[in-house]
Amino acid sequence: MTLRIAGLAGSLSRPSKTRTLVDLVASRSAAHLEATAATYDLTDLQPGLGLASTLSDLDPTTEAIVAAILSADVLVVGSPVYKGSYTGLFKHRFDLVDPVALAGKPVILTATGGGDKHALVIEHQLRPLFGFFEAATVPTGIYASGADFIDGLPASPALLARIDRAVEQLDPLAQRLTATAA
Repeated sequence: MTLRIAGLAGSLSRPSKTRTLVDLVASRSAAHLEATAATYDLTDLQPGLGLASTLSDLDPTTEAIVAAILSADVLVVGSPVYKGSYTGLFKHRFDLVDPVALAGKPVILTATGGGDKHALVIEHQLRPLFGFFEAATVPTGIYASGADFIDGLPASPALLARIDRAVEQLDPLAQRLTATAA
């Protein structure tokens, strides 16, 4: 069984540091687990997402992307920090999801912000959100500030080491997935 990893970046900007970070974590996770990976951002879900009150309100293209995210074996999610939290449209995306849809699903949490003062957004905002869904978040969250990027790419040794640590923490969760599928 080949595991599928879906990345979701909660940014509407392109290019986006958040998308770049989520994509890097998803691709490193895929390489580590010998899985496939695809990354989406909120722009991929527009304009349908912002207009939807339920998943059934989504247009077919947006619905297909949401289905790909929800059916993935592993998620890598990330949001830029706006006013101390994840973005509203990022949260709206998860407001549409059935509360049991992510139960037990392995998730790596990431976030980006202008400076280190927002680093706790993972522990105070993202982890509780995915805790509500009973997702299996890995212990290491990955926060990156502007200083962690060079020419738009994640480059600081500390950030790259955190990414590797989080990816390694997927191992027991992935083993559980493959054992269940066998």
